[in-house]
Amino acid sequence: MSVAFRRDSDEEHLEPRFELPIPPGPNLVTAAGPALIAARIAALEAEIAAAADPEPLRRTLRYWHTRAATAEVAGAPADGTAGIATRVRFRLAGRERQVAIVGHDEADGDTRIAYAAPLARALIGLEAGDLADFQGRADAIEILSVEPL
Repeated sequence: MSVAFRRDSDEEHLEPRFELPIPPGPNLVTAAGPALIAARIAALEAEIAAAADPEPLRRTLRYWHTRAATAEVAGAPADGTAGIATRVRFRLAGRERQVAIVGHDEADGDTRIAYAAPLARALIGLEAGDLADFQGRADAIEILSVEPL
């Protein structure tokens, strides 16, 4: 007998839906991180209550509950070096820029970057006046200032 005649539903052969991937390493966040995560959880719970098919939203909610449970608040380094929870002003390729180094879930990719991002890794541990290599170029970054968030 053909499989087509034995199958109860088409759902049987669909790929399983896996959980959302959790970034590797510790879940470091700034002091504002737990409140941001709590706000996302509250918004998702409201969406689930109003949704016709809440299952995809439940998967996202499980991700945020995991992130809330594992969040570790990290303060800015006391010695004035760049690190998580700091705002760094620097010059790269002749252009002045400013970024805040934050946790994965707080990053927006433009002015707030995750501490594991390549640019953040190049900045962490530096202080005003330091030069750093970046993208294979020696002394590509000049640190202008570092301040806590």
